[in-house]
Amino acid sequence: MPPTNDPKKPFHIAVCGGGIGGLALTIGLLHQHISCTVYEAAHEFAEIGAGVSFGPNSIRAMSLLDPSIEEGYRSIETRNAWDSKKPIWFDFRLGMKPETWDESFGNPVGEDGQWIAAPEAGHDVGQCSVHRAHFLDVLVKMVPDGVAKFGKRVEEVVELPSGKMELTFHDGSKAEADAVIGCDGVKSRTRQIILGKDHPSTNASFTGKYAYRGLIPMEKAIEAVGEELAVNSQMYLGHHGHILTFPIEKGKTMNVVAFRSMDGEWTDEKWVLPMKREDMVKDYEGWGAHVSKILPLMEKPDIWALFDHPAAPTYYKKRFAMLGDAAHASTPHQGAGAGQAIEDAYVLSSLLGEINSVDDIEKAFKAYDTIRRPRSQRVVTTSRDAARIYEFEDENLGSDLEKIRETLGERFKWIWDEDMVAQKDKALQLLRDEGVKVEL
Repeated sequence: MPPTNDPKKPFHIAVCGGGIGGLALTIGLLHQHISCTVYEAAHEFAEIGAGVSFGPNSIRAMSLLDPSIEEGYRSIETRNAWDSKKPIWFDFRLGMKPETWDESFGNPVGEDGQWIAAPEAGHDVGQCSVHRAHFLDVLVKMVPDGVAKFGKRVEEVVELPSGKMELTFHDGSKAEADAVIGCDGVKSRTRQIILGKDHPSTNASFTGKYAYRGLIPMEKAIEAVGEELAVNSQMYLGHHGHILTFPIEKGKTMNVVAFRSMDGEWTDEKWVLPMKREDMVKDYEGWGAHVSKILPLMEKPDIWALFDHPAAPTYYKKRFAMLGDAAHASTPHQGAGAGQAIEDAYVLSSLLGEINSVDDIEKAFKAYDTIRRPRSQRVVTTSRDAARIYEFEDENLGSDLEKIRETLGERFKWIWDEDMVAQKDKALQLLRDEGVKVEL
């Protein structure tokens, strides 16, 4: 049954941000009969960027929030085209010519394009992607009219003497709520307020990596590298860089993301910039035939600086919490960052659905923080680790292909195989331990 704006709980929640995390949370709150308002900074719902991937853990969380979310997701998803590749996340391959290997990395025994590993995500998922804007449309259609207010960029959140939370927006307007949940992304203002502007974990930090992004019509991709490599997800590994390709738009298009490492800091205030093709050509000199054929075909390419969040000491302060990228923005190297927002939304809305007093909101936030912070922050750190493995920068694995194959076959399972119901039940038990009556 779709959520309805039929509040029965004695409190009102302000959700700051109408992206994937904010809308997923809103749908969860409405299912729990919790009054809420979404405050979105833009003048309409919109997502930046093209593709986003979700693992089996994330899709289970979608279904637990509302089966219609998974149903909508399934209607727009794109998977590997070949049946034999359906369970596969990526086929990992060498991406450089053997003669261009720097001896300081060690010289793996292998040829350009040689297969290394193919981890299976399982649960009938494999590599599974959608266009961000299309998935947002699925969520938007599930939010009743009147729940969202636009042009409301939050500037300040303070606790009033009455105990209410007061929000002040960029346009000078104000609003009140019993609790506030910040879902305002990697450049989150709510994170600054919760942690303090001078806290070392407040702002996102540059990860030392950037990426070129572009699209290729699938018929051109097939002509360049053949059907198997074009219509199924591939990752090409090399020195200080890796390139991933996978089908999107129901197989009509190949999405290309080419990552590179750099020394120093990202100095431009913008994190996405137009790309100079000569820079990309220089970055991938010495790479193999597949990469050399793919990169020149990229249409409408840009360059994207990769930032993530240092570990926050908390995801809440009194009746003010944060969720999704505002709490734990991650790099995309495990395809797991966006899914953590869906998991957050499921656990937090379930906790808030179990309480019946404003006084218990902080207890629900505490249980959410205890359960969700370790897992979501581990995704952030292991995502950085994954990039080092792909780019032969890991000091323990180096360029040992056997060790890399073994590692890639196992290292994602803790993300994909999470029991979301058990995670929620652990959070509810913590709430019970705080003296809240909870039905388990």
